[in-house]
Amino acid sequence: QEWFVVLQASTYCDLFLERQGSAAMHICFINLQLTYYGTIYIGTPPQPFKVLFDTGSSPLWVPSISCKDKAYSKHHRFDPRKSSTFHGTGQPFSIKYGKGSVEVILGRDTVKLGIQTYKYLTVLCISKAIRPTPLLLILHTIYLCFRKTDGSMVIFGGIDQSYFTGRINWIPVIYKYQWRIAVDSILVNSKKIACRDGCQAVLDTGTSLLLGPKSEINQIQQAIGKVRLTFADFLHTVHSFNCRNLRKMPNVVFVINGIQYPLTPQAYTRKDNGHCKSGFSSGSKDYDHLILGDMFLREYYSVFDRGNNQVGLAKAV
Repeated sequence: QEWFVVLQASTYCDLFLERQGSAAMHICFINLQLTYYGTIYIGTPPQPFKVLFDTGSSPLWVPSISCKDKAYSKHHRFDPRKSSTFHGTGQPFSIKYGKGSVEVILGRDTVKLGIQTYKYLTVLCISKAIRPTPLLLILHTIYLCFRKTDGSMVIFGGIDQSYFTGRINWIPVIYKYQWRIAVDSILVNSKKIACRDGCQAVLDTGTSLLLGPKSEINQIQQAIGKVRLTFADFLHTVHSFNCRNLRKMPNVVFVINGIQYPLTPQAYTRKDNGHCKSGFSSGSKDYDHLILGDMFLREYYSVFDRGNNQVGLAKAV
């Protein structure tokens, strides 16, 4: 199979704003606020693609007309023949994921994000084989809203202070091929209940829950109390509890670079058809680090600064 690589395909939202001279766009969400997505344009004239903005994955994907997989036969696919700015490299690339792998032929083309056009964006962003593109060298920020369909925002090249309160706390990135940071500890009622000797975490907009090693997640579940294992599959475990216990449950506090980042019970709980489920989960894969997904990122305005190899967090409003 041959794929053209730029951004992962998803569903549709087409709202754009210009703020402080940066490229900004609203992100829509679907499925109980579990998926956030927007639209980009590739090529000349531009071809629209519905995408997930996933900080947990370094390559950017869309299917092309070269892809013969039947799963994409009914989806919009990139056609390089219709773009006057497309440049094929003929360079093969392959990558393995936790589930499956992809083989591709690389190319270059213009990509429009909101009002900004990035010329000749290399299709692979962070890789040992391909140098990072300018897109990920600039600063971009994420604001994920739980309450309003059009409230969430991704901004490339700027910070909008209307989306957070207080100051931004800067945290060094400890692994340059991911947005991975060091976590000091995890507290409940001022006691260390997980990550006691420190651990690592990835800020991942492409993950809806907060995932981690089974031992650490089990300790968190025990500390918040009155949760029971509902089911487990190859993706994750699900713990549920009586919604009437919600007001009695404690905050879970992540200490990062000396600063406390609390999650209230309302923040770490998912409500589905009257049932309350814990947003902490582990899967069949025993992670060696935490994945701070949308459950965490909805609470904190997030700044991804590849130029200075750091991330910033501030309390979202």
